[in-house]
Amino acid sequence: MTLVIRPLHREDGADWRRLWTAYLEFYNSSVADAVYDSTFERLLGDAPQDYSCLIAEYDGRPVGLVHYGFHRHCWKIENTCYLQDLYADPDMRGKGVGRALIEAVYAAADAAGHPSVYWTTQDFNTNARKLYDRIGQLTPFIKYVRP
Repeated sequence: MTLVIRPLHREDGADWRRLWTAYLEFYNSSVADAVYDSTFERLLGDAPQDYSCLIAEYDGRPVGLVHYGFHRHCWKIENTCYLQDLYADPDMRGKGVGRALIEAVYAAADAAGHPSVYWTTQDFNTNARKLYDRIGQLTPFIKYVRP
């Protein structure tokens, strides 16, 4: 069995939508079709503020994705990398898909000269947090959003 991490391609549209929908559903969220369309185009774009997407393929079948982007940071000269969405199909969990996707983002950040990578998750995401505790460092920050 072969796991490959590669960039998103236009022909991945249906698989990307399936994977991102499952991710959103995990967090009891949904987005309008216009957001799917806009996000997919931005992931394929080349504007500096566009996010990137990597697809995990297992034996040629898309089984996971990660979205990430670079942005400026007031405490650093170099940009930092925000890993926004990470998802692996339930039948692929525990097989290294999540780790491989995170490590691919680490590699992309290193290659861009922006080695700082961060992400958030919800406290109930216990299975993913077991991986995150091995591959990242938990911070004491608490996130707030505008109501």
